[in-house]
Amino acid sequence: MKLKARAYNPRIRLQILAACFAVFALLLVSRAAWMQLIHRDFYQQQGNARFLRELPIATSRGMIVDRNGEPLAVSTPVESVWANPKELLQAPPETMPVLAKALGIPQEVLTQRIAQRAGKEFVYLRRHINPDDAQAVVALKIPGVYSTREFRRYYPHGEVMAHVLGFTNVDDLGQEGLELAFNDWLTGKPGSQKIIRDRSGHIVEKVDLVREAQPGKDLTLSIDRRIQYLAYRELKTALINAQARSGSAVVLDIKTGEILAMVNQPSYNPNSHESSSPYLHRNRAVTDVIEPGSVIKSITVAAALENGVNPNIIIQTSPGKLQVANRVISDTHDYGPVSLERLLMKSSNVGAAKLAANMSSDHLFDVLHRFGYGQSTNSGFPGESSGVLSPPRVWGPVEKATISYGYGLSVTPLQIAQAYATLANHGRMMTPTFVKAQEQKTGTQVMDPRIADEVVAMLESVTSPEGTAQRAAITGYRVGGKTGTSRQYSVGGYGKSHISLFAGVVPLTDPKFAMVVVINEPAGHDYYGGLVSAPVFHNVMEGALRLMDVPPDNVAAWYANKKPAQPIAASIAPAALVTPAVHAEEESAPDDSVVPGVQP
Repeated sequence: MKLKARAYNPRIRLQILAACFAVFALLLVSRAAWMQLIHRDFYQQQGNARFLRELPIATSRGMIVDRNGEPLAVSTPVESVWANPKELLQAPPETMPVLAKALGIPQEVLTQRIAQRAGKEFVYLRRHINPDDAQAVVALKIPGVYSTREFRRYYPHGEVMAHVLGFTNVDDLGQEGLELAFNDWLTGKPGSQKIIRDRSGHIVEKVDLVREAQPGKDLTLSIDRRIQYLAYRELKTALINAQARSGSAVVLDIKTGEILAMVNQPSYNPNSHESSSPYLHRNRAVTDVIEPGSVIKSITVAAALENGVNPNIIIQTSPGKLQVANRVISDTHDYGPVSLERLLMKSSNVGAAKLAANMSSDHLFDVLHRFGYGQSTNSGFPGESSGVLSPPRVWGPVEKATISYGYGLSVTPLQIAQAYATLANHGRMMTPTFVKAQEQKTGTQVMDPRIADEVVAMLESVTSPEGTAQRAAITGYRVGGKTGTSRQYSVGGYGKSHISLFAGVVPLTDPKFAMVVVINEPAGHDYYGGLVSAPVFHNVMEGALRLMDVPPDNVAAWYANKKPAQPIAASIAPAALVTPAVHAEEESAPDDSVVPGVQP
């Protein structure tokens, strides 16, 4: 039986096809709804990861200025070139030599840097370059190479301010000096904004400002750049003339404790500190310690007065030697009977040792400690040393005697400056500070004002024609101070090298400045503190008094020293007929003992 074929029905086929399309459409709609509604966050995150970026907004570090608002450290805008290694490695081979040449770095270095970070999306190619140079690199349109704005620290005064300011690293974070001490204050907070990049890395849309950039806060220092420059110039000149190894100088405002100048030699350029030795970066005025030598004798005299010694006492120093236990304390000359003033004027070790012998070790230690020795000045400078002052229980008669004239303890130049400023401030100690004071501080009274004033008055004799620091005197001003010339201690004992010091205050009628000058290892015969360090004090203080408009307090002496102009013939007298002043001073006013003063 033959079957009859089923008639073709196009409508059914169309219905089946339409049903299939409807199912497919339903699946697509369901998938879209699942992606865009149910798992929207996941896919939005995936999309953002490919095209949306959060771009940091660089901000500048706070400016550092001196007490008069002059810039000492500023941040300048620069550009840094970076790359996405994944994109850059896909560029044609001939791209790498062109990029290396544009960046100014060897091709091997560039290739190695990229290869080491092949799996990353970011690597710096060159940082902190001129914006025009960075744009020239980006203009090459090499895939994966971009630039970003950053800031670099610049120090207008170079090595003059180097040891005070320190420097920052490539990320603009403080590494040394006040840049480190006040890093949190100076550092700004970078901003952030969301942007959309295309597949080539170009910004096509700025979506949103996430966080606004906040610049760092400015910092006003107590430093006066004019006095700082004077101190730097004079210290450097003194080191050259004396062929010395190193030196430091500190200038304090006596009333406030503000540090007006602090310099060290040798110095370095903080704008290119990478090329200098780390040895040069140290601020020796606060980190290095020395035995102060005879500059400590003013504190010994003050301790004696506080212990009840009559200010008019006469001390017999003949024959210039004193037996203490199994040692002999010696002076360079036999000064005979001396008053306290003459003791300081001639710097008698024997006189200081006799004063110390008549007071307890506890009392001498207490006075030295009150004047800041053996403890930090709390200036806030990173790495500040406290010095060394051993407790009195370990002192024997010899140790107490040597401490009385500056051996057996170690101090920093800043500690010496603080002690002399305290004496000149009527016995009131102010904490040294690098920040300009916003309000008057009271300080701490560490000694009877009457005693402190008596000692300061005695120190004027040191700068008199009979004293050891004639070269520290300033015409028209009353100057007080103390020289020191000590042997430098090394492993195994005291060597042949010296430390030349001078600590002084001016003007004595109403003391304004205290200054300490320390010069290490001067060569030749002129290594005395009165010949090497005192002239630095004179030159710097003479300029500072003028710059700060401090009126003279010894006008009569200024008129008395005023000389009429010499005839031209006299001014060109043969050099052979002129007696060198340096030899005349050395002979008429011998300086401190140049040996520790103790003999077996």
